[in-house]
Amino acid sequence: MQSIELDDILYRILTTSAEVTAAINGGVYVLGERPDGSKLQDIVINTLTNSGESRPQLATSNVNIHVPDQEVRIGGQPQRKADRETLRPIIAAVKRSLKAAVIEGLTIRLGAENVIRETQAPEHYANIRVEWFIAGTNE
Repeated sequence: MQSIELDDILYRILTTSAEVTAAINGGVYVLGERPDGSKLQDIVINTLTNSGESRPQLATSNVNIHVPDQEVRIGGQPQRKADRETLRPIIAAVKRSLKAAVIEGLTIRLGAENVIRETQAPEHYANIRVEWFIAGTNE
């Protein structure tokens, strides 16, 4: 199975989940397709590694949940901080949808999760690692 197919599967899982689409005010995108300068709550997916053609295949994908920062004043200075209250329910919805997915020949396991400050935009994103075990497909 190709990495692009794993991205397609993640995209389908997230865009067909009523809980996920209700939790965000933006969209779900494959890496490189998120609109430049988006200030919405968007999800961006990409596959990092794929072990290739041997069986079983192992792969790792990212699900990145982008949320604009909150602006606060600390010591009289304007600061930005992660909007954790907005991130929390979106993360939960994404994780529930991924855990509920049943795809023949594939096992999805959720790996590490982290909140990261985006350096090129006033936002943070939650990174969820998705680990794939691909036992067989109809290829």
